[in-house]
Amino acid sequence: MKISAIVTLKKDVLDPQGKVVSQTLRNMGYDNIINVRQGKYFEIELNEINKEKAKKKVEEICKNLLTNIVIEDYTINLK
Repeated sequence: MKISAIVTLKKDVLDPQGKVVSQTLRNMGYDNIINVRQGKYFEIELNEINKEKAKKKVEEICKNLLTNIVIEDYTINLK
């Protein structure tokens, strides 16, 4: 089973990389850009057929390795 995890900075955390991308896009003529936030995308393939067990395992992985829970949030998507 494949599951994706998207890790993003929490709303209150400054995102300097996102700000640079946002400003660069505006400089390129994309005047309607309001804000850009950067993040990380992970695609995890598990040997598990039970969706709930797989989701719980990926939540554990996110909490223990993929995110800094102080400054980042994550979203899990079952495929």
